[in-house]
Amino acid sequence: MELKLALIGAGQRGLIYSRHAYQSEEIVAVVEPDAGRRKAAADEFQIPVGKQFKNVDEFFQLGKICDAVIISSMDRDHYAQTMEALNIGYDILLEKPISPSPEECLRIQQKANEKGRKVIVCHVLRYTNFFAEIKRIIDSRELGKIITIQHNENIGNFHMAHSFVRGNWRRGDLASPIIMQKSCHDMDILAWLVDSGAKRISSYGSLAYFKEENAPAGSAERCLDCKVAADCRFDAKKAYLPVRGQWPATVISADQSEEGLLQELQTSPYGRCVYRMDNNVCDHQVTLIEFKNGVTATFNLSGFTNNMHRTLKIMCEHGEIRGDDLSNIIEVTKFASNMAETSQQTVIRPAAVDGGHHGGDTGLMIDFLENLERADFNSRSSIDMSVESHLMAYAAEEARVTGTIIDLDQLREQVQHGVTA
Repeated sequence: MELKLALIGAGQRGLIYSRHAYQSEEIVAVVEPDAGRRKAAADEFQIPVGKQFKNVDEFFQLGKICDAVIISSMDRDHYAQTMEALNIGYDILLEKPISPSPEECLRIQQKANEKGRKVIVCHVLRYTNFFAEIKRIIDSRELGKIITIQHNENIGNFHMAHSFVRGNWRRGDLASPIIMQKSCHDMDILAWLVDSGAKRISSYGSLAYFKEENAPAGSAERCLDCKVAADCRFDAKKAYLPVRGQWPATVISADQSEEGLLQELQTSPYGRCVYRMDNNVCDHQVTLIEFKNGVTATFNLSGFTNNMHRTLKIMCEHGEIRGDDLSNIIEVTKFASNMAETSQQTVIRPAAVDGGHHGGDTGLMIDFLENLERADFNSRSSIDMSVESHLMAYAAEEARVTGTIIDLDQLREQVQHGVTA
């Protein structure tokens, strides 16, 4: 039977998920405040005018008109939209973060369980062959137990400038702190690989570079007016015109002609100087984690890398695992007895899968659609599985801001008290 879905938030991520679903299911409604994006989604998914909504209240007033909703609106809109969707009786695919607030995360979890609804969070990394293979190696215990992990999220300097300096996630008070918005993925992966909740977290970082004091001499407020743009790698024309029709240019405007993009860059935040924005999220952050089972981990997010990829080194009792998801290579090395002995090393290249996030988007949507038709609920990224990562990200930001070490059990008690009070 063909499932019927509605899309709330027709931005980049919402369209990606909807396109996967549309291959086999029906998208019956769209909610999107931007008229251009709303029309583009409606045209693509053949949604009638009567099911195109500017605001979510108009959609919810209809009651339950489909099987499930995809919620990929802005971070701080997730809570109210998800709670109302649960009240109506919808199953939900929920873009991360669940919410910037740990109390709201727990309330969504509680409501979903009370209503018996299926909520799957878009932790797409769990669905990649790359991380699934690393998880398989760890669980096989061929290298013994994990002792410690070094994990890096290399954001890519152009991605940092687009999303977290010029873009929707440039301010923690309007969206989420960067470690919540971008790196709840990584908290989730670490907890999944280690198979343990976190015990203590500390964190350090700041906004070091993308601020006015680092603006080139003679630069302007907007790139199209800037006399020194030719010498600036963050010039908006360099960032977007060469990649017309691709991310991140597709975020700027539905019109992907050069004229359409240039027109948008005259007025939108994406045409502003990266050194003269109102951004306040970190451009680098280091987090130290002690898990309850004794494993320690360092997590380093940085906007100062050339490529967007994740690299990690997992050090176990009898060997180590190194991985780079951009090259799709995993190196497994068993320890030698001495410097002269040749160590045993295996190089693994997991099967490539089409789709964004190295096939993670595809895997997520397969899981979501299959779970909608199952009597039981068995998702790799259910709401119950996903709350831990958000508590970890929240703790990391609290630790960074306060300069303290956050005890996760104490944080959970405080958050739970706020939920039940």
